[in-house]
Amino acid sequence: MPIYYTLVLGLLLTETVLFALISLPLPSKIRGPLLKTLSIPFHSQHFQIVLKCILGFILVLFIDSFNRMNKITNELHAHQDNPVTGAIGIHESRSEIQARRFYAQRNAYLCGFTLFLTLIVNKTFSLVFELLAIKEKLREHEKTSKIQDLDTVDEDSVKELKSKISEQDETIENLKSQATALSDEYDGLSQRKS
Repeated sequence: MPIYYTLVLGLLLTETVLFALISLPLPSKIRGPLLKTLSIPFHSQHFQIVLKCILGFILVLFIDSFNRMNKITNELHAHQDNPVTGAIGIHESRSEIQARRFYAQRNAYLCGFTLFLTLIVNKTFSLVFELLAIKEKLREHEKTSKIQDLDTVDEDSVKELKSKISEQDETIENLKSQATALSDEYDGLSQRKS
């Protein structure tokens, strides 16, 4: 495999790992810093230019391998239509053509999957960032709604609670007066006995 297809394979494996990291079901406390760390290079203008050039090169390789695959397929069909099929040389050239066709198909699939996964990773990355932003807004909304629930008070329940408090205060006063009376009576009885 030529070195540029090896580099394309390396990029495909890197994108696969990146996609796995993005789509893991991690808690928001871990996922947020992880995504911010992964997105740091993408904020650089130089990195974006280099990435676009690499993707353009992969697109050119994809188109070239697709054209080569079609050309080799046509050559294979031309050999199959040849009336002289008994010679050994033709059989060897046919297997050679099939091997070239396999390599062209492999290269087309490799470049195609790399380009497709680039689009998928990009879209997934943006969707996960939106999801994290929405979750953060939802948490803030829940906090403010709890505070607003505390601020909004039902007047009927306030009146009811005040009446219960006044009843309890009256009960407490009655119990205090009874306790004082009992204490005085106990003191009087203890003085008479002594």
